[in-house]
Amino acid sequence: MTDILWVFIIVAMIMPMIAQSMQEVRRNSLMTKMEKERSSRVIALIHRQETMSILGFPVAKYISIEDSERILRAIHLTPSDMPIDLILHTPGGLVLAAQQIATALCRHRAKVTVYVPHYAMSGGTLIALSADEIVMDENAVLGPIDPQIGEYPAVSLLKVIEAKSVDKISEQFLIYADVANKALRQVEALVRKVLLDNVPKPKVDPAMVPKIAESLVSGIWTHDYPITYEDARDMGLPVVTGLPAEIYELMDLYPQQSGTKSAVQYIPIPYKTEPLPIPGPKSGK
Repeated sequence: MTDILWVFIIVAMIMPMIAQSMQEVRRNSLMTKMEKERSSRVIALIHRQETMSILGFPVAKYISIEDSERILRAIHLTPSDMPIDLILHTPGGLVLAAQQIATALCRHRAKVTVYVPHYAMSGGTLIALSADEIVMDENAVLGPIDPQIGEYPAVSLLKVIEAKSVDKISEQFLIYADVANKALRQVEALVRKVLLDNVPKPKVDPAMVPKIAESLVSGIWTHDYPITYEDARDMGLPVVTGLPAEIYELMDLYPQQSGTKSAVQYIPIPYKTEPLPIPGPKSGK
């Protein structure tokens, strides 16, 4: 009985590892197929809230230094004349990491295309701006890039300084406001630099760059405001719709882990709309 229990425990520990390895093989196979079809380097930056296999608690993922190191390595391994296709699904993350990725993509000599199947918020939007073309699902969204100081938007901290006299504000808050002012200037300068990238050709009308930068950085929206495809297009960003089917297939290989059954359920096959039957003349009695 003890031996059977140990076998069960070992199998229970090994099976998740085997399943994860098989998932990785399927992802690599699909990405290889996409690369051959497009003659490009395909890179996926997909963040999901995952669950630890043993302890079972959720781990939220964001753009990290490790992400930037890996993407910069992938770009370095890509010939300068080979296009890059970046699949982006992220809530954002560290400004430093997002800036490194965006800058590296701007320096790449060939065309860079960013695909957004669901959302690319905050730092994810900054990375998307570095692309020569942003391909969005018609329901996907981008987000503002206004910097956050701790738990507060930088622009909101500055509004407090404008509304109150200095003698009624603590020294610590004044320091926060000073950092907020610097952060706003730095991020706006970064957005302008990314948008003015003209390799291999200009991506947006230079005359539109100040307006786009102000819209994304100045805090006119909350940090989680969803910028739709229509909003991005009207803003002047190089966005189009029409994601390849392989993008959705790849997203299915990054399942959202959960301790409970999903509330969403459907039959996972595409349906074709059949023409409605045309009623013929009724015969009279």
